[in-house]
Amino acid sequence: MFLIDSELAALAVHLRDRREAILSDWRSAVKRDPSLTTANSLPRAQLNDHIPALLTSFEHRLDPKLEMQSPEVLTSVFSQAKAHGLHRWQQGYDLMEVSRELGRLNECVVTELEDYSRQHSELQHEVMAHARRIWAELSALEFSESIGEYFVLQKLEAAGHVNDLEHALKSIRELEQKRAELWHEAAHDLRGNVGVVVTATAVLSHAPIASLPQAKFLEVLDRNVTSLKLLLDDVTDFARLQAGKERLQLSQVDVAAHLSELAGDLRAMAEQRGLSITFSGPSPFIVSGDSVKIRRIAQNLVLNAIRYTQQGGVTVAWHDSVASDVKRWVLSVKDTGPGFDKGPASPLTASFEAGAQMMHQAEAESYSGDEPSLPADVVKQASMAPLHQKPGEGIGLSIVKRLSELLDASVEVESAAGIGTTFRVLFPKHYAQ
Repeated sequence: MFLIDSELAALAVHLRDRREAILSDWRSAVKRDPSLTTANSLPRAQLNDHIPALLTSFEHRLDPKLEMQSPEVLTSVFSQAKAHGLHRWQQGYDLMEVSRELGRLNECVVTELEDYSRQHSELQHEVMAHARRIWAELSALEFSESIGEYFVLQKLEAAGHVNDLEHALKSIRELEQKRAELWHEAAHDLRGNVGVVVTATAVLSHAPIASLPQAKFLEVLDRNVTSLKLLLDDVTDFARLQAGKERLQLSQVDVAAHLSELAGDLRAMAEQRGLSITFSGPSPFIVSGDSVKIRRIAQNLVLNAIRYTQQGGVTVAWHDSVASDVKRWVLSVKDTGPGFDKGPASPLTASFEAGAQMMHQAEAESYSGDEPSLPADVVKQASMAPLHQKPGEGIGLSIVKRLSELLDASVEVESAAGIGTTFRVLFPKHYAQ
């Protein structure tokens, strides 16, 4: 037994002397393996990781004297094996690479033991059998703990991906629900306006009509046809934005000229509702941007302001941003409508939701019974719903939000119940070409 121990100790000395050579052979085998691509990008220290410590543990197991001198070397094998799995996971190895790399180490050590056995033919059979058994125990521990730790981390990562996917799916479902609600409201608005048009047409074509206020019905018909056209334009614009068919057409834009032209187009509509409308800003006001989309943002904001303001007016202004934000310019649309209690500079999504509530309220007030009453038999004959449609949420603000995102612009909202609402759109003055 003493002879076996001394021969094992001699083998331990040999392995210590050959440690660097064994590591070099292992690294070469790893680099030659076409399946081990990640290892090629690692510096030597990271590739070695704790493999030198594993070889040291083998030497200490072979020589009891070394084992007694440094017992901590053997007790650290378990924790080091787990740490190896963690390091390889952090370095981007896949599970096959971790196991295959350890397999290459096992081949190198077994080859070294076989070479030593051939060079020392006088050794008792029990010496090399014992050495192989110790290495099998250590390599099995290394393999199981490294792979086990890697597998645990892989499961945690997969669980994180599942969680991310669940959140993404939830967001998509919420987005689809909001989109469905928006289209439902748009369809409701269309149906309501078409109902008014059809009902008024039925009245005008009904005989006798001498006793009916024909001029009033023509006014209702004209107003709802105009409203229907605007709503159809909004639905078309929103559909194009949803489909991703809008593209930026950047050029030098005179904001003052375009908004002054818009003022001429919308002033009659505001005056028809008894509202004042003011456009003000420096002229000329040259910026980089998409003139069509800037105009559409301004038009949607102004139309919403006119539509939901009962008295007072709308103020449109354009100017440079504050001194601390010289790279942007501002378009603001302020109304004296019902407003909503959200506080200054609310987040855009919350403000738009509150804005929708404001619109519902204002729309309800706008249908206050001023339209002429229709004969019951005419309404029945026309098979139409009542003239006073249920308030529906317009999609103008959604178009503003989408266009602003396309132009890298941000939207701020300030509002107070009973006072009014101000929308500010902050556009970049220049875009990267």
